[in-house]
Amino acid sequence: MLNHYNTGVFFDEMMEDNGNPKRHYRSFYQLMENFSEKELREKHETAQLNFLRQGITFTVYNHTGGTERTMPFDFVPIIIPEPQWNKVEEGMKQRIKALNLFLEDIYHDQKILEAGIIPRDLIENNSYYYNKQIGGVNVPLNNHVFLAGVDLIKDENGDYRVLEDNLRNPSGMSYVFQNRYVMRQVYPELFFEHSIETLEHQVSELHKAVISHTPPNVEPHSTPTAVLLTPGIYNSAYYDHVFLAQQMGIELVEGRDLIVKEDVVYMKTIRGLKRVDIIYRRIDDDFLDPEAFRPDSALGVSGLLRAYKKGNVSILNGIGNGVADDKAIYVYVPDMIRFYLDEEPIIPNVETYFLSDPEKLEYVLENIDQLVIKNVGASGGYDMLIGPQSEPEEQNEFRRKIIEAPHQYIAQPTIKLSRAPAYQEGRFYPCHVDLRVFVMTGDNTHVIPGGLSRVALKEGSLVVNSSQGGGGKDTWILSEGGETHA
Repeated sequence: MLNHYNTGVFFDEMMEDNGNPKRHYRSFYQLMENFSEKELREKHETAQLNFLRQGITFTVYNHTGGTERTMPFDFVPIIIPEPQWNKVEEGMKQRIKALNLFLEDIYHDQKILEAGIIPRDLIENNSYYYNKQIGGVNVPLNNHVFLAGVDLIKDENGDYRVLEDNLRNPSGMSYVFQNRYVMRQVYPELFFEHSIETLEHQVSELHKAVISHTPPNVEPHSTPTAVLLTPGIYNSAYYDHVFLAQQMGIELVEGRDLIVKEDVVYMKTIRGLKRVDIIYRRIDDDFLDPEAFRPDSALGVSGLLRAYKKGNVSILNGIGNGVADDKAIYVYVPDMIRFYLDEEPIIPNVETYFLSDPEKLEYVLENIDQLVIKNVGASGGYDMLIGPQSEPEEQNEFRRKIIEAPHQYIAQPTIKLSRAPAYQEGRFYPCHVDLRVFVMTGDNTHVIPGGLSRVALKEGSLVVNSSQGGGGKDTWILSEGGETHA
């Protein structure tokens, strides 16, 4: 089945240029070769049905409204040998530590701005910078980033690079667990043949990280009460919210379920009001509190910011984190690592051009058909141009938008993203992949082994977002010793 698979000019996760599987994929490759075409089709269909039965969905919004879809799943896992993973893990811990120190700094002493490492106007004109609301406020553990989702890619040499930091409300963690659950159901034989890092205790690590953020004024000798605050069933990541709240054993609440009295947050229950100490929120800053942010927000809780500033409640992730995962600030993360930690970045960035620089702007406008253009404030694959795959009219439209607001866009070279085999519609073919790594920080920092491998299932596409036709794969960290031949 994989005999006719062609790696092309790309780095392939599974196959060598000569058509042989890489060492850490050999055992998996042999198993695939032993399955008949009929068995592969049946297993693929069983996997999709499992997702459907469990209601593993996301919502895509467009001009006609919302459409709920089952998360597309591909059963060829991304397998990462343990030594390679150890480097990723160290790189993620280093990066999140620096980003957290940056957030603590710009809402307090602003040493990095005084040192001229980052232009002051880039911070002060950033729409995600909430210094007026939370400047000078101390947060539990001095930790602004309880959960980060860092998107990694591999370039044509097979080296990891950071594509994006998600420090506000990173989604997708539930799919990490469900991908593994479905793989175990449909392909138990794969797990007998491989020694794979388990995900078994990861939700309790997440819960531990949540509970460690006790606010200064928590009631003495009491167990802190944590809740997950969701915008509700119409949010595209609602499945994620439900899953994580259930698995952690905390209440899933909406804004209307909470009330602030005398600067303390309470949850309405059938037994009356119950004090809430920690809110893991999945609502954007602007909608958290109509008193402090958008007055038209029906999703948040009036008075929440007052309770937060008085030290009566913790809010995770921290308010104002968006200033650190903006695509323009991304360029400066290696400088942050050097400034705060006096270290070189373990995992480098993708080369990035600022379009507010007239020289770079001219270069980008002339070479737009060869570059990737991104809006610094957008996410999910929206307001993005992939030059080599675009039409002249799209390029002209982006030229117009860039000239109107150059500070709103960045450009990056089109990297030959690594590929991996996918099995869809009865055949194996190569698809581009990336990896979202989840980093949890409480009393210490912990990286989930593996993370969410996302795959551009549309042949030739570079866009892995589920909202744009991408799907998921299970990610295996192969323990030392790697293959077990029981």
